[in-house]
Amino acid sequence: MSQDFRLPDLGEGLPEAELVQWLVAPGDTVSLNQTIAEVETAKAVVELPSPYAGTVGALHAAPGDVFAVGDVVITIDTGEDAPAEAAPAHAEAAEPAEAEKAVPNLVGYGAAPRAGGRPQRRARGARAASGPDTAVLEAAPHDAMPRREAPEPVMERPRSTPPVRKLAKDLGVDLALVEASGVTGIITRADVEAYAARMTAPQAIPAIASEPDVVTSVGARPRETRTPIRGVRRATADAMVRSAFTAPQASTFLAVDVTATTELVASLAADRSLEGHRVGIMAIAAKAVCLALGATPSVNSRWDEQAGEIVEFGYVNLGIAAATERGLVVPTIRDAEQLTLVGLADAIRDLAATARAGRTTPASMLGGTFTITNVGVFGVDGGTPIVNPGEAAILALGAVRRQPWEHRGEIALRDVMTLSLSFDHRLVDGEQAARFLRDVAGVLREPGRAMLLR
Repeated sequence: MSQDFRLPDLGEGLPEAELVQWLVAPGDTVSLNQTIAEVETAKAVVELPSPYAGTVGALHAAPGDVFAVGDVVITIDTGEDAPAEAAPAHAEAAEPAEAEKAVPNLVGYGAAPRAGGRPQRRARGARAASGPDTAVLEAAPHDAMPRREAPEPVMERPRSTPPVRKLAKDLGVDLALVEASGVTGIITRADVEAYAARMTAPQAIPAIASEPDVVTSVGARPRETRTPIRGVRRATADAMVRSAFTAPQASTFLAVDVTATTELVASLAADRSLEGHRVGIMAIAAKAVCLALGATPSVNSRWDEQAGEIVEFGYVNLGIAAATERGLVVPTIRDAEQLTLVGLADAIRDLAATARAGRTTPASMLGGTFTITNVGVFGVDGGTPIVNPGEAAILALGAVRRQPWEHRGEIALRDVMTLSLSFDHRLVDGEQAARFLRDVAGVLREPGRAMLLR
């Protein structure tokens, strides 16, 4: 018996996911919970396990295609017997066959959707057993359109998902004019965006392109390249716009002599008892942040608009911004204030490795209370980072530069770093921001000062 596996909710109500790659092919034998594909949500790349054991019958998309929650991902032949007698095609309503089984509920994906949970649009006339299930596609979980009782026109509605139909409406695109690019025949978000881009392109371009003297590229590079805005890039953009236009943000800066910290890093690197652990300046800064947040809790808080409250956290879920090939991700170290310096260093190392490998999960990026971003690795001294939504502040660490600096009444070459703090001015006043930044700088200037903060 063939079983269709539909894309489940991968967490946080994300409505869709893009197929990165298949890890199986038609004819392969798969076991229960074997990873069959990698998909990219708006937050991370996620491994998709099989809910069935059996033989792969069909793959319903190609890499780059976008699934909506509820779309058929893969068909697997479980080897089980089909019902003895199928319900007649003309039946208005039929009781579920006893042989019909519920879709397995994958751990961490929430409850599987029930086929009878809401009305579905029946196909007109008989349909081949191997054909796509248009009835389910038309009744995807996020389809909020009311059921129509009047007779429907003969022409089928273009096959797409509710989020894609909404996108087409927002862009003024008639789906009947859009051609599906994937193997499923389903119109995707990328198809709609590509069609809209063609329709809005300047009309003078074809005439200019026909002129033989016009240079259309520079060397081997095209004059312009278009990339669909989706996945991590879309999520980052949405979060930054939401933060910038909902929270009044201010920034403050402080240059600090971190020579003592760089010397500490060198001495720890030479300590054989710490072999296998890399305690760098990022880890020491993370420890300084945890200590400083304890002294100035307003910087570790959240503005709850709905409840009309300011929530101060008694713990630190420390976000570490990481640049990856797919865009910026911010995985979180839970209860970072409870970790030792070595524990923080190991956690930062593991988060960075996971992010670079594209394995950061959506769950690992939730619940942050404060974020650190290290712009110094790009040779930058400072900046004005945008606060992550739901947090009160973000700290940027600049590059460590050897430069002349006043030290003990004389000019000497010292290691200097600029700290840049952006904060939500609804939650943090200038005085509190300055005190927090001075505390962090104090630990980096004199690591022994960590003993004075709680």
